This record gives sequence, structure tokens and C-alpha cells, in this order.
Amino acid sequence: MNDPAATPGPSRSLEEVYKPISRRTFLKGAAASLVGMAGLMAALRPLLELERGEITLEQLLQKHYRELTPEELNRILRRLEEETERQYGVRPHIRDIRPMPGVEFAYALNLTRCIGCRKCAHACLRENNQSREDADDIEMSYIRVLELQKGAINLETSNVYYNPERVPQPDKYYMPVQCQQCRQSPCTKVCPVQATWQEPDGIVVVDYNWCIGCRYCMAACPYDARRFNYKKPTIPPEAINPNQSYLSNRIRPKGVVEKCTFCLHRTREGKYPACLEVCPTGARVFGNLLDPDSEISYILRNKRVYILKEEVGTLPRFYYFFEK
Repeated sequence: MNDPAATPGPSRSLEEVYKPISRRTFLKGAAASLVGMAGLMAALRPLLELERGEITLEQLLQKHYRELTPEELNRILRRLEEETERQYGVRPHIRDIRPMPGVEFAYALNLTRCIGCRKCAHACLRENNQSREDADDIEMSYIRVLELQKGAINLETSNVYYNPERVPQPDKYYMPVQCQQCRQSPCTKVCPVQATWQEPDGIVVVDYNWCIGCRYCMAACPYDARRFNYKKPTIPPEAINPNQSYLSNRIRPKGVVEKCTFCLHRTREGKYPACLEVCPTGARVFGNLLDPDSEISYILRNKRVYILKEEVGTLPRFYYFFEK
């Protein structure tokens, strides 16, 4: 009996074997190759920095935050303080502030009260030691304020670059957007080195010494909530906030992705985020979802709240609502 495995299949013509690929297929393959190359180059970045003398061997070999012993972490915090003082002339106090038990943070924003003044974005810039050329530069701010036409939530027609003499403008309303601290966070799932993760209190954080700057998390985030440091942060010494935390507002190195952490260096100690404290209209509400008596719990029980881009299934901890 003949071996079925040896039975030749139907013959193919030379035209079928060497069939030209389409432009679309070629571009898709090229794009996939470029993404892979970008990831490889990002992964090699620390080695290149070591060769150029931009980082030390100790920094290169530093463990992931979640693997550090208290002694190792304390040594790293003191080293970061010394580096900041050497580079910026200001000695910060950098701490490691852990989540509080029984706490799940959430934010709510009253769109009826928001006037689009951007005070929240400027406060965020100052509090979190974000790079800036001057006090009016909000390019690195974790908060984008969108101007929308009254009557609909249409993000496609929103304007983030509005600049009238006075706000609010007639027939407009304003929607600040920042990290939504998603329960199903796509950014943490795509990180190839697990440099970003979700903490027990719901805050998504980044180990900036572990991040390789591949920007996969930026591509995965449907809210444009992450920022990439293309250069060494530019901050005047007198503008540096010295009250810093390892996972939040310490000055980030060049080449990493940074983001809003609900000001965990404040909120984990019972304070409000900086953006809430400066809001002139009281449009912002922040608190513990697990506390039934908190203001945020009251809002969720008694207001008709919305979440942004509900269809993508990220389950944000950031809510919006209108008042009648």
C-alpha cells in the first residue's frame, strides 16, 4: 500500500508560487517588523546609556520595585535624592508611600461646573515636577481639557487647543481628561517588562527606573493619558516640589513614560489631589469607593454618571456627571 504521506499534493504553477504580494500585505508586514525593531531598540536603551556614561552599573542592575527589600529601596531613594540635588541644585525628600488598606480611590467630575480654566492642568504640572520651559507650558501635563459643543459628548469634534480671552464660552462645555485608573487597564497588559501595574488601591503606577521607553502603553491607552520624556526634564530649581514619592512625582529620567497617579504622595496620606484643591468651581470629587459615607460614594449612588469610552471595556475609576 502506498504511504499517504508520500502522495504528492496538487502541483502549483510558477505564477502561484511567486505570486506578487499586495501593497497592503507588504505594509502590514513592514509595520510589524518596525514595531518589533522599536521594541528591541527600546530594550537595548539602558545598555546604550551605560556605554555613554548616562547611567551607572548599579542603576542598570537595579531590581524591579516589587522585588526590592526595604534596605535596597532606602538606598535607592537616597541615591535619587543625591542625583536630583546634583542636577537641579535642590535636595528633595523622596519617600515610598504604600497603599492604605480598605481604600479604593475614584474620581468624579461635574461637567456642569467645569469652566475650562485649566487651573487643574497647571496645578498638576507644578505638583508632579513635570518638564516645562515656562509656567504656561502644559504640553507635559497629565490633564487635557477638551472644549465641546453643548448637547453631545462628541470627542472627535472636541478642541484641546482653545484659547479665548474668557471662559466658559457660550454654547460650550469642558471635559478634563486624565488617567482613568482603569480596572481593566490595557496599558499594564502590553508592557513587555512589567514596568507598569495596578496597585491595591486602584492606582496604576510606573517604576520609572524599570521602564524601557518602548511606548507600548501609550499606544494601548484609549484616553491619551501617558506622556513620554523625550529629553531631560526642564524645571527651574525654585519650581521643584521637594515632597516626592518613588512611584509618583519624583523627577523622571529622560526616555520613560509617565502618567497621573491621583497624586498618590498626597492621597495616600489623606490629602486631596492637587488638581482638586485648585478647582475654583468645586467641579471635582475624590474619595474612597469602599467607604459608603465618602463623597464619591454619594455621587455614584445619587447622580447619573458616565464613563468615557465605555465601549472599550476598560472599567475606569474616573466618572463624569451633569447637574440639572
